[in-house]
Amino acid sequence: MFICTSTSLHQMSCKKMFFLLLAVSSLSLFLHSRGHFIWIIKSSKMASNITCSLSSAAAKTKHMSIAFLKTHKTASSTMQNILFRFAEHHNLTVALPQSPCDHQFCYPSSFSSRFVHPYTLPARIITSHMRFNHNEVQRIMPNDTIYVTILREPASMFESLFSYYNQYCPSFKRVPDGSLETFLKDPWRYFRPTEKDSMYAHNTLTYDLGGDNNHRASDKAYVKGFIAKIESIFSLVMISEYFDESLVLLRHLLSWELEDVLYIKQNMRTPGSRRSLQEGLPARIRVWNALDAKLYNHFNASLWRQLDALGLDCVAQEVQLLRQARDRLVRGCFGGPQPQLRPANQIKDKVLRPWQPSSKVAIMGYELPLNASYMGAKPGSESRDHCLKLILPEVQYSQRLLQMQSLRYRRRVPFILRRRPGRAP
Repeated sequence: MFICTSTSLHQMSCKKMFFLLLAVSSLSLFLHSRGHFIWIIKSSKMASNITCSLSSAAAKTKHMSIAFLKTHKTASSTMQNILFRFAEHHNLTVALPQSPCDHQFCYPSSFSSRFVHPYTLPARIITSHMRFNHNEVQRIMPNDTIYVTILREPASMFESLFSYYNQYCPSFKRVPDGSLETFLKDPWRYFRPTEKDSMYAHNTLTYDLGGDNNHRASDKAYVKGFIAKIESIFSLVMISEYFDESLVLLRHLLSWELEDVLYIKQNMRTPGSRRSLQEGLPARIRVWNALDAKLYNHFNASLWRQLDALGLDCVAQEVQLLRQARDRLVRGCFGGPQPQLRPANQIKDKVLRPWQPSSKVAIMGYELPLNASYMGAKPGSESRDHCLKLILPEVQYSQRLLQMQSLRYRRRVPFILRRRPGRAP
């Protein structure tokens, strides 16, 4: 990270360097948008006689061992819900945190196998928040585990982090007017690298992936080595801006059926909790989070290479089919094209109320309608339990799985052989 102070003897050169970094960040934003533009053009030119076989992946045996690194504010809760439902449907054990860790693996500590509840072992899927530690994850997961994670464009992600953790992260709390714009004018005035929750304020993606989020972004050898390490471990790095396209790649990677990757968006903020980014702010955010920007640029390009290899026309068709299947599922559960988002305090069923980070940020949730077709009024309608799991918030779903798996563990393992759950440090 390049730092320029008012007392610098080379203030003019510092300013030139800062504006150069802004220019580079602006260019990377353009390239990101350009990829989406090309995708729209190619999709619109899709010939009507092109057909793609969706059975090629599903015809193979489904892969059941998955480690999904749940990064912060990247649509990872939606992906986690997909994996929770898949695990429950196929009776797979999900590794879940010990009670002292809450619903995360003692984040922000580096992941340790000691953080895993013993009643959720041996595991086939792991997907709760952690700071990634490959060696420790390998200790509890099968050798054939496929590793997946997800990234989000750093500017929109940082806006979400600033809003979501404004009352927890001291680097954000000490901004006098609570303004993202004020923070970005002089981040080092508010940021303290060693204090609690500082990882939310600087290169959070890098931190979640196990890297040094305060390392100099100008160290090309470090950045290149870190990216290479991620590529060697993760078979797929999803991009949240292209979530459906990422799901197409995931489905083929795991040989899953289309129905396995259907979803309803989770953990969404109310419109009033969102902030529009003024002109110039996205570039400044990418300069401040330069490590995350480099990660995103690399793996966004990588995603499009994989999509291109699969065939963009075929990907577009599969995305369309996925969305159509999701619409049918939603109609079967909620009786309309979209489930109605509600503030948590308006959701009557406490089980469906999402956790609220603070009084300044409202997370929306869903409620099952009383007259929905899951009641059995129509043939082929979805069951109430299946519909419930689609909208069940992360904390409640984790508790549900822990209860189910603990009961299964007690039935399987004689009392005298059980290892008592220890307290995580």
